[in-house]
Amino acid sequence: MIQTNFPEPAVMAELVAKMLWEIKAVHFSADKPYKLSSGMMSPVYIDCRKLISYPRVRSAVMDFAAATIMRNAGFEQFDAVAGGETAGIPFAAFLSERLGLPMIYVRKQPKGHGRNAQIEGHMPEGARVLVIEDLTTAGGSMFKFIDAIRAAGGVVDHGMALFFYGIFPEAHARFDNGKVKLHYIATWRNVLAVARDQKLFDEKTLADVEAFLDAPLEWSGRNGGVSELSL
Repeated sequence: MIQTNFPEPAVMAELVAKMLWEIKAVHFSADKPYKLSSGMMSPVYIDCRKLISYPRVRSAVMDFAAATIMRNAGFEQFDAVAGGETAGIPFAAFLSERLGLPMIYVRKQPKGHGRNAQIEGHMPEGARVLVIEDLTTAGGSMFKFIDAIRAAGGVVDHGMALFFYGIFPEAHARFDNGKVKLHYIATWRNVLAVARDQKLFDEKTLADVEAFLDAPLEWSGRNGGVSELSL
């Protein structure tokens, strides 16, 4: 049965942030920053894939994802849920079950043999598809999947990220220009707030993380990483 007694967004964001800390899916390291695939240096790192290994946490997060979609998009707005290869696939399965919808998944590129399919599963022409990823930084990877679905005749007006970086203004422009409404549960600001409230780190580390969130590219440049991001 679909729940209709939705928690408030702020409550869901705080709880997801707490759960991510509990399962050690997020990390702060200002002294030895992480190098991201973009070339950025970052004092924060997240691995949302860990959620799949914690059934109770995973169940709560997916309940929140379903609540977020139904609250913000509606109850009868989709014909299928799509996950992107590979991280989005299990979450598409979990969310499609909760929403009572068919699931499909999208490859990063056509598989190169057989039917040369890029979309697996059944997607009728004109199907309204909700695309879900575990996280999105600036929307680049999500739009690869959105573009593939649209090219195959699907309609994508909404995307769902369990976690959204929320620190790059360009990300909002990308979704606006792509005519996709992005829904998400938690951001780095929520994670930082929990870390500060629970005193998980010393004040210098927390201040460094906050400085990164306020100006990520400038922080990266000062710490040996790129100072411009290709979106």
